[in-house]
Amino acid sequence: MTSDAPHLHPYTALTPDVVQDALGQIGLWGDGRMAALNSFENRVYQIHLETPHEGHEQVVAKFYRPERWSDEQIAEEHAFAAELVAAEIPVVPPLVVQGATLHHFGGFAFAVSPRRGGRRPELDDFEVLEWIGRFLARIHTVGASRPFVCRPALDAATFAHEPRDWLLQHQAIAPEVRTAWTEALQEALALIEAHPALRPQAADAAKVDAEGGGIARIRLHGDCHPGNILWTPEGQPGAGPHFVDLDDARTGPAVQDLWMLLSGDRRQQTQQLGALIDGYEQFRPFDRRELALIEPLRTLRLIHYSAWLARRWQDPAFPVNFPWFGSRDYWQSQVDMLVEQIEEMQGEPLMA
Repeated sequence: MTSDAPHLHPYTALTPDVVQDALGQIGLWGDGRMAALNSFENRVYQIHLETPHEGHEQVVAKFYRPERWSDEQIAEEHAFAAELVAAEIPVVPPLVVQGATLHHFGGFAFAVSPRRGGRRPELDDFEVLEWIGRFLARIHTVGASRPFVCRPALDAATFAHEPRDWLLQHQAIAPEVRTAWTEALQEALALIEAHPALRPQAADAAKVDAEGGGIARIRLHGDCHPGNILWTPEGQPGAGPHFVDLDDARTGPAVQDLWMLLSGDRRQQTQQLGALIDGYEQFRPFDRRELALIEPLRTLRLIHYSAWLARRWQDPAFPVNFPWFGSRDYWQSQVDMLVEQIEEMQGEPLMA
């Protein structure tokens, strides 16, 4: 972003030439074929190389959103991926190029990963869910071995208090429903914070387990929805799930990496959850008390999502893809969803 055009978003400067030059700086030369991949938070490109790198003819370059993560926080993401690979867990890690996984060019931090093919998993297949559950348990075993130092936690402070304060400070909520939204959020937040595991974490990591009501808070994938799992069918090399995009890796309860894989009505979600946990417990015990955190975690994501959209609105990709955001109808729908979530949190949790 240049000084004479301060209104331009930083990603405006990330042209195809800049992408190719960034890779060229680290010795990876594209042959001109480049495709943007679906990503709103970062900018991600699939690039064909003139000369394969460590056997990879295509790579995926991720240009991190400026000012979101520090280099130290990105380094923790990359280190976590490396630990998972060392444990023979199928994640897609950043490549080490010229001795590093994190690079800088033109004001952007970026990383390069091997291209990995696959399709979304068929989550109506209980065998697929059980398979995914086994690997999530293995991810969590590694995640529990040490804490993050720099990356934030998933709790009420980061996913509710801070987003709420930002939205109110920037007057992002439609005035007609601001009071109703604030009141509904406060009622929801009281129910969320009734769970010690979702209260703001203590700086002293040794206090986390005790203050979390005995529920462990570990390093997580953090954003384990179906789009972040690439599935290779049985009978093909590398069959099964491959986990991608640790960009949202945080500290939190293990169930965070399970609930976003659930869909349908309560009966369907109960069956899906049972299959996931059946697979999970083949490698690692699952604390059933965490099932009570599913609806509070869903509510935190709902609150955080509105602030995420509002903060990104100067990015030209957002008004085009989320034209409905910010209207009175949008904010009324958020009030309605908060009210629904309050009822869900007051009801019986899913069982497995």
